[in-house]
Order: sequence, then C-alpha cells, then structure tokens
Amino acid sequence: MNSDDVKRAPSPDEEELLNDLDPTEQGPFSTLVISLATSALLYMGEIPSPDGKAPEVNLEIARHNIDMLAVLKDRTRGNLTPDEQRTLDGFLYDLRMKYVSKRK
Repeated sequence: MNSDDVKRAPSPDEEELLNDLDPTEQGPFSTLVISLATSALLYMGEIPSPDGKAPEVNLEIARHNIDMLAVLKDRTRGNLTPDEQRTLDGFLYDLRMKYVSKRK
C-alpha cells in the first residue's frame, strides 16, 4: 500500500462545511453546487467512492466540475441568496486550492 492509497480525513473546516450543507435542507441551487463539488472531490481522490473502492483519480473531470461551478458563479452573479453565495464561493475556493495542490 502506498501513500496514495491512504485517504486523509477531512480537515475541521471541511467537516464543518459539509455538516452545514445538508442537501435535504438546501434549495435546488445549493444541491446542484454540492453535487458538482462532491464529484470534483471524488475525482481528485479526496473522498472515497460510493462503492467503497479506491476512487478513480481523474483531474480532467475534476477540473470540468470546478469550471462548471465557476460558470454558475458567473451566470448567477447578483441573483443568489447570501447562503447560496457563501456555499458556492467556499466550495470554489477550496476545490481550486486542492486542484492546484494535486497538479504539482
């Protein structure tokens, strides 16, 4: 087993963000954001796959999901609630930082 096979636990900030973002309590926009962000995290190998197998790391797909979130941010500018804006901004920042670190 190499170091790539060992998944790290979410940081306290990530855990708090995920706990605060229960999709059942969010509107459709936030659910879409959470779905795209979760997919990006999965393809960066940051979370386990739903079937329990090691995630398939595919940075191209992860980047596509991050880009989709950026398009959503651009196209919805001025039309989001403060919570929706905070959710989108938070995920975009965290995902971009993780993506950059993975590309190194």
